Amino acid sequence: MTWLIAFLSLSLPAAGPATAPAAPRPNIILVLADDLGYGGLGCYGAARVATPRLDRLAAEGIRFRQFYSGSTVCAPARCCLMTGLHTGRSRIRGNGSVPLLPEDRTVAKVLRDAGYATGVVGKWGLGEEGTPGIPNRQGFDEWFGFLNQVHAHNYYPEFLWRNTQMVSMPGNLGGQRGQYAHDRFTEEALAFVERHRDRPFFLYLAYTIPHANNERYRDTGNGMEVPDFGSYADRDWTEPQKGHAAMIERMDRDVGRLVDRLGELGIERRTLVLFTSDNGPHIEGGYDPAFFRAAGGLRGHKRDLYEGGIRVPMIAWWPGTAPAGTVSDHVWAMWDFLPVAAELAGAEIPAGLDGLPMAPLLQGRPAPRHEYLYWEFHERGFHQAVRAGDFKAVRHNLGAIELYDLSADPAETTDLAGRHPETVARMAAWMSQARTDSPDWPVRPAGDG
Repeated sequence: MTWLIAFLSLSLPAAGPATAPAAPRPNIILVLADDLGYGGLGCYGAARVATPRLDRLAAEGIRFRQFYSGSTVCAPARCCLMTGLHTGRSRIRGNGSVPLLPEDRTVAKVLRDAGYATGVVGKWGLGEEGTPGIPNRQGFDEWFGFLNQVHAHNYYPEFLWRNTQMVSMPGNLGGQRGQYAHDRFTEEALAFVERHRDRPFFLYLAYTIPHANNERYRDTGNGMEVPDFGSYADRDWTEPQKGHAAMIERMDRDVGRLVDRLGELGIERRTLVLFTSDNGPHIEGGYDPAFFRAAGGLRGHKRDLYEGGIRVPMIAWWPGTAPAGTVSDHVWAMWDFLPVAAELAGAEIPAGLDGLPMAPLLQGRPAPRHEYLYWEFHERGFHQAVRAGDFKAVRHNLGAIELYDLSADPAETTDLAGRHPETVARMAAWMSQARTDSPDWPVRPAGDG
């Protein structure tokens, strides 16, 4: 009950005048990059990669400096994003083949029931063909992209999925490299927006950029697949570094194309665009995140529960509503997205979520605060993390708890556990209380199974 008491005691913003008209329900576009670190954009400190269109969105909207992924790898992060549950209670807590089930309540189901057109383009990763986890069984009217996250390594696939049907990519048959999946995703997203311009819609655009193709890396030494190196072709860099930069340049350009189309259709002021990433930077495909300072000076990367693995960029752009040029240090996470979207859509927020109704944040107003955030991760053992206030605790394989003060030490260099035993005890209690046991994700020490 402590979280409920804390929530009810918040000083929430006062209601507007009784005569104020109800705000129209906005379109919602969620753009998700894949393995883009906290420092991967110019507006988050990137010096070697230019992202002018995303930087412009940040300048015209809100840039959040303390937003967190649901996990440090793709499938559980996306599960948290879709279901409003953290990885202590979500269906998927590590990469694997566990699908969402019919009883899972997704943001797409909530918004579809509220009258929104719902579409997803790109990478799914929450259910294979024939399972109840495919997008069309989880609330999406329209779906195009990769079901399987390993299939999604390949930027030149021989097929993609449209709803429940396989769609051939003839330009890629027999090892050809004629149709770049990312370009197709952008065209599909633009077409979805045009089809549904006259009604509220939710578009989840899950790019695979800048994820590596590790299989291609083993064959060629460059796993950062892109049609060309763009403006980075003449740099004195390795091919994977050029490829990484060119991929982000391409994504930045195409997010700009999508935003421009909103303006051309006259719907930009009633459309919220959110941009974030599923986790921290990878170290795969020949790419070196240190070269780009992709974690933004934070400790760790993909597959870590340190800040570099889970703190990610978040930009909110909503002309006329999100105050331009705002920088926010409000602490929130992917599992808040479902209640935020439901609140904006005027839909009932499902009971039992870990997320809170943070929609006031997108208007530059005060919003609820979490008592704590919790993560667990099942790969090469069992890993947990908790953030409460400025303190962050990390534990591996039920061992000793590490404790960091993020206000003074965001890079988590100094373990303060010995100085704050009472805080460590509180963190240990949350690590136990926050989670439920799952037969799909048993707690095993490293090397056991």
